[in-house]
Amino acid sequence: MKEKIYRSMIELTNGKQSSLLLKKLATSALSKKFIQSYTKVYEINIEEVSKNMENYKSLHEFFTRSLKEGVRPVAQGEKVFTSPVDAKIEAFGDIRDSMTLTVKNKPYSLEDLFGSKERAARYRNGKYIVFYLSPADYHRIHSPIDGDVVRQYVLGQKSYPVNQLGLTYGKKPISHNYRMISELAYAQNRQTALIKVGAMFVNSIELTNITTVWSKGEEVGYFTFGSTVVMLFEKDAIEFCENVGAGTTIRMGQAFANML
Repeated sequence: MKEKIYRSMIELTNGKQSSLLLKKLATSALSKKFIQSYTKVYEINIEEVSKNMENYKSLHEFFTRSLKEGVRPVAQGEKVFTSPVDAKIEAFGDIRDSMTLTVKNKPYSLEDLFGSKERAARYRNGKYIVFYLSPADYHRIHSPIDGDVVRQYVLGQKSYPVNQLGLTYGKKPISHNYRMISELAYAQNRQTALIKVGAMFVNSIELTNITTVWSKGEEVGYFTFGSTVVMLFEKDAIEFCENVGAGTTIRMGQAFANML
């Protein structure tokens, strides 16, 4: 019953017009007045921000802020995967029943996630990790490893919340939301998938690196609203680091897995 009520309320507010209105408000000059209160409510460390606060022209510009060089050191080592974002680790583990991952007790089919049974099959019995970005987080996305972009494509149209309520009561937002899938080839013909999932109202995921070569720690894009990143790995490809746990905070550039 709770799921039905929640989904009905979201459907009533999550439309094209409401999305456009939210975007217009966030990018308006008027929204600049809310930046200071936003930083206080979400306890954002403004010492890390790359520009002086008065130089941000809108709330959206601040939300998609870059950081000062060096405040997010990237873990070294050819076999080390580093977090692509600042986030909370929502879930991680083995891909079960051959092609299913679980988040908040909801099973997600890899075939639904990729929109292709053939592409999904590559990650059969592999591992997954889900990074959730809250409104407080730095929203730029960085490459987790040195690799070549094998393919990159977009699926889905609308986006629904990917916060705690959304993951608990929503209709599988991770595999149904607007999402951009990037598959990277790395050492010895291995592949990993970096799936950037849109959040409620705003689907925009902007790319800042349009080349086919990514370097670990390099910025590759950003979200224009709070969102989620899912990473998938092939069978026997990686092992998670000891710092990885459900509900723990991780910063961009911190190690979270090692190649086997």
